Amino acid sequence: MTEEQLLAGLRAGHQAAYAALVKQYQGAMRAVAIAIVGSSNADEVVQDSWLAVVRNIDGFAERSSLKTWLLTITANTAKTRLKKQRREVFIEDLRGPHGSIDADRFKPDGHWAEGPAGWHSDSPEALLDAQELRDCLEHTLNSLSELQRSVLMLRDRQCLELTEICNLLDISHSNVRVLLHRARLSVFATLEHFEVTGEC
Repeated sequence: MTEEQLLAGLRAGHQAAYAALVKQYQGAMRAVAIAIVGSSNADEVVQDSWLAVVRNIDGFAERSSLKTWLLTITANTAKTRLKKQRREVFIEDLRGPHGSIDADRFKPDGHWAEGPAGWHSDSPEALLDAQELRDCLEHTLNSLSELQRSVLMLRDRQCLELTEICNLLDISHSNVRVLLHRARLSVFATLEHFEVTGEC
């Protein structure tokens, strides 16, 4: 279903169109909500955001993509929930359960000082098919700070541009880059640990 077809279905009040919309964008909306209000209030923010979408779908002027509109509603709903308290963003040094890939692993020119351990004959894609590794990666994601996890999910799962993430979460471009970099290093450390040990 194209965005135009989906939008037409939404405006006509078709339940299947709303179900498709929820299936496609619920994860991204939740990631935005978590980054702003934390996981304890995220579900309520997403629920309120869906109500706002239903009430305002006829007013959607299509000046942005449907996805951008949904995420903006979610961000605004989350910010309203915080009332007038400005969220102070900290770049947290929380690490995944297998640590991170530290700067001392690299030479000043950015190349590996000592390369990562070699992969088994399985390709990375084959390893990702292993349920144990998927569970291990999910555990790593859940161990990251809420902001790190949200930035990683919005960038790598939802494919948002860094500028979009900055605007949605109201944090600086440099902050987003650092959060994304640290989250990716933690995930890479988990992959490397799993490859070397075969367990989480």
